[in-house]
Amino acid sequence: MTDPMSSEPEPRDGPRDAEIPANAPRLDYNYPDLGRSESPIFPDEYVVETSTGLVPQTTLERVRTRPSISTDTEKAKAIEFVTFTIGDPEHPHNWSRVYRWYITLVASSLVVCIAYGSSIVTGGLNLIQDKYNVSLEVAILTCSIMVCGFAIGPLLWSPLSEIIGRRPVYIISLALYVIFNIPCALSPNIGGLLVCRFLCGIFSSSGLSLAGGTIADIWSIEDRGLAISYFAAAPYCGPVIGPIVTGWISVGSGRLDLFFWTNMAFAGVIMIIIGLVPETYAPVILKRRAAKLRKETGNPNIITEQEQHKLTFRDIARTSLIRPITMIMTEPVLDLMCMYIVLIYAMLYAFFFAYPVIFGKLYNFNDGQIGLMFIPILIGAGFSLMATPQIEKQFRKICLKRAPTPEDRLIAALIGAPFIPISLFLLGATSFKHVIWVGPASSGIAFGFGMVLCYYSVNNYIIDSYQKYAASALAAKVFLRSGGGAAFPLFVTQMYNRLGLQWASWLLAFIGVGMVFIPYVFYIFGARLRAKLTRDQSEAAPVCPA
Repeated sequence: MTDPMSSEPEPRDGPRDAEIPANAPRLDYNYPDLGRSESPIFPDEYVVETSTGLVPQTTLERVRTRPSISTDTEKAKAIEFVTFTIGDPEHPHNWSRVYRWYITLVASSLVVCIAYGSSIVTGGLNLIQDKYNVSLEVAILTCSIMVCGFAIGPLLWSPLSEIIGRRPVYIISLALYVIFNIPCALSPNIGGLLVCRFLCGIFSSSGLSLAGGTIADIWSIEDRGLAISYFAAAPYCGPVIGPIVTGWISVGSGRLDLFFWTNMAFAGVIMIIIGLVPETYAPVILKRRAAKLRKETGNPNIITEQEQHKLTFRDIARTSLIRPITMIMTEPVLDLMCMYIVLIYAMLYAFFFAYPVIFGKLYNFNDGQIGLMFIPILIGAGFSLMATPQIEKQFRKICLKRAPTPEDRLIAALIGAPFIPISLFLLGATSFKHVIWVGPASSGIAFGFGMVLCYYSVNNYIIDSYQKYAASALAAKVFLRSGGGAAFPLFVTQMYNRLGLQWASWLLAFIGVGMVFIPYVFYIFGARLRAKLTRDQSEAAPVCPA
């Protein structure tokens, strides 16, 4: 038997040749951005399983008829890439299905926790005004500035997770998030509160940027669609829970500091739970294994493909900072889809400041009662989670009939998009004193339903349209989405006071009507628009579920 550590290539019909498919698969969007060559010789390194756990580069070149990617021919002959072994217990795809669903639930709970933290102040803006003697606009800024942190933080945490892994990033960032809730609770002035809230946004944003990747780590491409569809509700349901909880804290105790103590406790529990989850990011798992094998065998040529490329700070900056901004400026398809997500996310945060005006003026509700009015949004989101499995089944049927396109991912948006303006028209039409509170509150059901379906659908469309650079496209989406969520609350209260309860809602509804055509236009003309406006179309095709 050939020594697994030997640098000599095996015969053409050797076991390693048989285990490596002749045609290299396309890149998964979770494939590491940092250290990636333009045409990786071994893109399936992190999912393939081999009997020895080592594949010589010469084997790959024979099987895939690819020239050596190394300028040093002798060194290229000696290189062996590390893979998972068959049935490898460290391979996340081999973990039990129950445990993988548990991790999916934990990752979703993390996003709910972080999004909840952003909106907790909306349950008692009057407490902030009274304690710090500031205007309503400044009090609202305590929410917006944390959402601004959501836009900046991922630019740090995403590349760092590719270098040291997801688990250390979760533990470090969330520990800092927990700690910085303490000065939020004890801050003697508004300046200190704003600074700490901004830092809380930066530290907690690791969950927003990495949780989706964690779910992608543990599910194969064919199986992850359903998991991602449930996860899609988390960024939108989390903020809704904030005013429900803190509204009653405000009514029952009148203590602003309790907002942050309860948030710290919630975040602390989630940090411990997510910290107990083993590392899920395959490139880091194999990089650690390669380092261990190099130490044990003294063979420096046992590596992962990414380790062939020595990263400089310039490489990291170009991939993590420059590329997402460049895509925003040069990809109209991405911009339009991101703007649609921005609108929905911004409208969600607008509800947090519109409801206190509407239900405060019409029914004299206190903060706790106003918080309860957000429950219909959660009910609507629940209905959307009942619909998404059926939409996934429809997508599978399309796959059986023909090769799918990214536009096939927009079916959920076609269903959900009309519900966004419908909910706002209903909110405006029922915002009268003679209409019982159930009327305006029920508008949230339509909004929650449409909101989650649209986000889930457009997110998949962006991934499938920008397969090779999906990670950068999603980073651009998070950056723009957070900007919209931060900006909208700053003028919503004034808009409702100036335009009136009806026309303020109807103005947002008309904007929603204008944007509702985006998914329909792309569903019909998307392929032609992408061909003209998108630079790299070589891999714009979804993977069908099994």
